[in-house]
Amino acid sequence: MQKEQQQLAALVRGKKVAFIGAGVSHKTLIEEFVGLGAEVTLCDKKKTVEEFGDYADTIRRLGIHLSLGEGYMDGFKGQDIILRTPGFEYYQKPLQDAIAAGTMVTSEVELFFDFCPCEIVAVTGSDGKTTTTTLISEFFKAAGRRVHLGGNIGAALLPMLPNVSPDDVAVVELSSFQLISMRKSPKVAVVTNVTPNHLDHHKDMQEYIDAKRNILIHQVPPCRAVLGYENDITRAMQADCKGEQVWFTRLHETDNGAFLREDGMLCMAENGVVTPFLAQKDVKLRGLHNIENLLAAAAAVWGRVPVEAIQKVGSTFTGVEHRIEPVRVLDGVTYYNDSIATSPTRTIAGLRSFDQKIILIAGGYDKKIPYEPLAPELLAHVKVLVLMGATGPRIEKAVREEPGFAESGLEILHADSMEDAVALARGAAKPGDIVSLSPASASFDVYPNFEVRGRHFKEIVKGL
Repeated sequence: MQKEQQQLAALVRGKKVAFIGAGVSHKTLIEEFVGLGAEVTLCDKKKTVEEFGDYADTIRRLGIHLSLGEGYMDGFKGQDIILRTPGFEYYQKPLQDAIAAGTMVTSEVELFFDFCPCEIVAVTGSDGKTTTTTLISEFFKAAGRRVHLGGNIGAALLPMLPNVSPDDVAVVELSSFQLISMRKSPKVAVVTNVTPNHLDHHKDMQEYIDAKRNILIHQVPPCRAVLGYENDITRAMQADCKGEQVWFTRLHETDNGAFLREDGMLCMAENGVVTPFLAQKDVKLRGLHNIENLLAAAAAVWGRVPVEAIQKVGSTFTGVEHRIEPVRVLDGVTYYNDSIATSPTRTIAGLRSFDQKIILIAGGYDKKIPYEPLAPELLAHVKVLVLMGATGPRIEKAVREEPGFAESGLEILHADSMEDAVALARGAAKPGDIVSLSPASASFDVYPNFEVRGRHFKEIVKGL
């Protein structure tokens, strides 16, 4: 057992540990913690052990205590450690009461940060997180480094700990829900931008911003912070930086960071030296927002990997699933899956990545975010709008109230399912047209997550 595992074992052995919920990462950890000698309680809204399905057998085998149903948070009392999931709101009273009583409240990601022996590079922001995180990981891989990729991007990090050695690099995507309680910051922190998002979960915009700031404020020099220059909130975070700070920007030239030059070259400026490293025309990713993601990722790894690694990845990487992902061309019509677009800003970025008016499928679960900013973009970039889900009527209202709606010629259609939406889009399309699923809404009204929504869309389109 290596040092980090021994430290984790020392922390949990003989302790009372409560887990909130049995998601994928918690299932792995519960097994591990029981093995390390912890007394584990599972706190969950489910009413009976049977509701856990196949996992019920594991619960019985491991001898886990249960605190279930409406009063599941009663199980927080008397615990030494509570592990929360990102989705569990940090400022709920029972959790804050536990903290006041001396309980250590932490999470899988926080424990990884506590014990990880290698350098951590982490990315947060309202948009662009996953593509930026993936690019950073690809840059390190191209440079021959062993990479551990995880966090909000999918895989749990703590179970990776036994395989992490000091020469590796951990590349982590962090959401505001993960960051809200973080007391440690990464060696290299990237904040892409901060726009109104998840306001159904945060008490106000300031709480959301403060959560994001946690990626910076616990940094210990030597460290690096990469901030989006074009966003007022991230630009203001310069005041929080403890060490080296660099910008990324597509619209200005900077003498400190990564930028897009007027001649179409992506450049890095450092100590008075400007190094052009990639031509915009050689980038395979669609959309100007992806140029920003590339600039952010390059600024994060600059000096840590050879320029050749950045050039190689930048000129070959075609993107992440569900992000303006080409699905197929049928009857001259190209279909794109942009299911990741769970907010208006995401959809706007997608719309702007095409140089023609498109057919858009939008709508879904209502996260209570405003749709007025989306309306002018829809008039400018969309010819047929196919709406579905709870936000469909809200998007339509915003569009109809937008000045210039009548003259725009925008056609609005309504669908009651994904199959119906694809059929309507196909019916409206002519050769040369583009159809994109870019919902500007979360998926929870119909699907467990945006990935399942995107795959369902792709299955339907591939079956046409």
